[in-house]
Amino acid sequence: MQRFLLMLALSVVAGVAQAATGVALVHGTGNQTDAATNYWQADMIAGVSSGLSDSNNLLVVNCDFTQYMWDNRAAGCLAQQLTDFISARNIDKLIVITHSNGGNVMRWILSNPTYDARYPNIISRIVRVDAIAPSSAGTPLADAVINGNIFESALGWLLGYQNDAVRQQQTGWMATYNQQNLLGTAGRPALPTPFRDAYGSDVAAAVWNSDAYCGGYAQSVGLAITQNWLDSCSDGFINCTSAQAAGSVWFKDTQVTDHGAVLNHNQSRRACFGLQTILSNDIKKG
Repeated sequence: MQRFLLMLALSVVAGVAQAATGVALVHGTGNQTDAATNYWQADMIAGVSSGLSDSNNLLVVNCDFTQYMWDNRAAGCLAQQLTDFISARNIDKLIVITHSNGGNVMRWILSNPTYDARYPNIISRIVRVDAIAPSSAGTPLADAVINGNIFESALGWLLGYQNDAVRQQQTGWMATYNQQNLLGTAGRPALPTPFRDAYGSDVAAAVWNSDAYCGGYAQSVGLAITQNWLDSCSDGFINCTSAQAAGSVWFKDTQVTDHGAVLNHNQSRRACFGLQTILSNDIKKG
């Protein structure tokens, strides 16, 4: 009997030891097949993974986020990749880092646990969602794209064109979803796990400003142009009010970045101004 109990105790200890903390990087709008290279890029991936005791416990999601958030090619794809990751790596604590519209897809899963049989197991493993520049209340630029004006060509590299994900991110549409289908915004029940917002507040694009070149100077210039149609506090794509609309605020760019730099919407998915280190240090906290 004592031998049996000893073996049982050892097996439990071994099981605990094998369990691990994992991180999932969830991209924004777009149909990604190699988000590690094309969306986040190597320096950001390396920086984030440095916060893990085992760098293999990092998942870079690749899904079709040109679809509505609930679509099987969006939330269904995300759910399957998270499920497979949790199973393959024995993840018991999952930190999800989203960017832009990826926060909406993740929030759909968190808000609708009975919609898909895979959702409850995922939700139970999530420690927190760190939502970088989430479009939780949509963006006026999505309205502009759907109306077919100049933003469609100017922002195709970042937002996409007249696809369902862009339609979803129209401000009026997101207001409806937030009231009827999603949790975490004002007047709605809280999300089942912490959903923390990190957001950019401005765009640096002057040719003499070295900050404008991180992530690509052309992208900074494009976001400086579109910022003229947004609030004074925006990252060139998302108004600060939208980024803060769900969950709680984690940080504003200038509060934590190197030399108080601002993060435009493109830079907030790049290793710019110490962002990768901020994320890595947070991961180390477990």
